[in-house]
Amino acid sequence: MSKQYNVAVVGATGVVGEAFLSIVAERGFPLKGLKLLATARSAGKRIRFGEGEIAVEETTPQSFAGSDFVFISASGAASREYAPIARDAGAIVIDDSSVWRQDPDVPLVVPEVNAADADNHKGILAIPNCSTTPLVLCLAPLHKLSRVTRVVAATYQSVSGTGTGAVGELDAQSRDWAAGRASTPSVYPHPIAFNVLPQVDVFMDDGYTKEEWKMMAETRKIMHEPELPVSATCVRVPVFISHSIAAHVEFERPISPDEVRDILRTAAGVVVQDDPSSSSYPTPLDAAGKDPAYVGRIRRDSSHPNGIAMWISCDNIRKGAALNAIQIAETMIERGLV
Repeated sequence: MSKQYNVAVVGATGVVGEAFLSIVAERGFPLKGLKLLATARSAGKRIRFGEGEIAVEETTPQSFAGSDFVFISASGAASREYAPIARDAGAIVIDDSSVWRQDPDVPLVVPEVNAADADNHKGILAIPNCSTTPLVLCLAPLHKLSRVTRVVAATYQSVSGTGTGAVGELDAQSRDWAAGRASTPSVYPHPIAFNVLPQVDVFMDDGYTKEEWKMMAETRKIMHEPELPVSATCVRVPVFISHSIAAHVEFERPISPDEVRDILRTAAGVVVQDDPSSSSYPTPLDAAGKDPAYVGRIRRDSSHPNGIAMWISCDNIRKGAALNAIQIAETMIERGLV
């Protein structure tokens, strides 16, 4: 019998936590035991898993004894507090927050791109921001063909990336609009229904938002290109699930759209959907509930002789968060790191 593992999930009642449980069941992850953890106000809630239900427990420093893997998808404060405690209790921590991503001792992993980075873990591993992951899934295989020298990306990010409150706000504002009622935003600084907001997270001194900074820094770290010029503009759009990206990529030498399609058709975690004659291209609606990053609208960038423009859509809750975390654990098991 193959080895099984005790798993604890911090943030089990959130959007990502719910997806995590669904994907663990779908993939048949080798579970020995499963502990669901959240804040005190969620303690006692029962969550269906498999043929039964599991009661949610309050997260405490004593929660991690006996765990092999601890998945954290909660606030940055929770990650900062509990990740070291879980690690010191003997667990491997896979964290969904931005707290550990730029720590030089913490691998930032997308298994299809840089699985070997997990070999050097010191008990904590991080998953990237949900907009970074689909971008590097497409960039990394092309980087092997012709080195990427510059990236300019504009994201179109769904409200589920903010959490359940934002999903509810978009739903409520849409209903208010249809009924002719006024809405007062609470999650975002402006109404999100039938609107787009060129602000994801807080603004920094250089005019970029923290989300944009994360996307730029994380892309460099994952691709092992610390000097790679990356510029991002992150926009929140009235979509429930899936983030999309308009990416303009410059290469060391010219690369044709057909070469890009051929490379990406064989890339792990990527599906090419690119037939303009039949209006076939990725959309967030089609990507929702699915695992790959979908890429299309692949064409020469008319502004640069070595440039390619492309459009990417990917479920930000699945591959952007929960699935990637599970794949890291599976990769570590396959590589004999557990």
